[in-house]
Amino acid sequence: MVLIHLKSALTTDNNDEFLFETKCTTKTDDLIASLAAIHNARLRANVVVDTVRGLATYGLMKQPGSNEETTDPAGLRTGNPPDEQMAGILQQVAGALENYVCNKQVEKKLALTLREIDEKINAVRDAVAAAYPMGLPEWEVTRMALEEPLEKLNLQGVTENNASLYAFNKEFERGQLVSDRLGTNEKTRVICKLTLKEAGPPPREAIVSEAERNAMAAYYFKRQEELKQLADADDDDYLNSEWADPKGMKHTLQGLRDIKAPGLL
Repeated sequence: MVLIHLKSALTTDNNDEFLFETKCTTKTDDLIASLAAIHNARLRANVVVDTVRGLATYGLMKQPGSNEETTDPAGLRTGNPPDEQMAGILQQVAGALENYVCNKQVEKKLALTLREIDEKINAVRDAVAAAYPMGLPEWEVTRMALEEPLEKLNLQGVTENNASLYAFNKEFERGQLVSDRLGTNEKTRVICKLTLKEAGPPPREAIVSEAERNAMAAYYFKRQEELKQLADADDDDYLNSEWADPKGMKHTLQGLRDIKAPGLL
C-alpha cells in the first residue's frame, strides 16, 4: 500500500496531519475525494469532542437569553450534567474519538479510515441519545456538531471538486492514476498537502524540521563552549585528559583503568 502522509494547507495548524493508505492503481480523483472526506470528518470530530465533554461536565446549553448563574465557569451551560454513569460514558466515547483522529497517530504509523471515524462519531451520537432520550434542544451545540453542515459550524471544509493535492510541490493531475504521479512502488511513503484550487501551490516543506534545527543549535552551542574552554586552558593541559593517554585503550581492555591504591578513595 502507498502511504500518504497528508499535511493540510487548509488550516493554520502546522500539526494538522494524518496518514492514509491507498494503491498505485487508485484514481487521483478518488484519492482526493477520500482525503477531503477524512479532513472534513476530523474537523467535525474535534468539535464533537469539545462539545460532548462540556455536555458531560456541565449539562445542556442554557436557553438563549437566560441569565441564570450556573457552575459552568464559562456561564454557557446549565450546570446540571447527566448522572455519573452516563457522564463517564460520554467522556469515554469522546476520548476514543479524540485519540483516533489525533495527529499523534502519525507517530504511531496508524492510517485513518473514514469508516472508523464515522463509527466513533456514531458511538458518541448513541451515547448522547442514551443520556438525553428526549433529544437535545435546538440551541445545544452538541446537536449542531453532530448534525449541522461544517459551514454552519464555521469550519472550512473541502470537497473533491474544490480541492487540490500536491506532492513535491507538483499537483496531482485529475483523470490520472496515483502511479502516474508517484510511480508503481506500492511501498512508497510520501508527504502530500491538501489545499483549495484557488489557493495555488502550498508552501514547500522545510528541509530541516523544527526538532532537527533545535538539536543542531544545541550541538553548535555545546561545541563553541568546548572550544572556548580549550582556548582558555594551558597548551599542554590536555595531556592530563584520559583521551590523551596513548595506552588508554590497552588499560581499558585489561581492566587497569581507575585502579586506586588500598585505603585511598
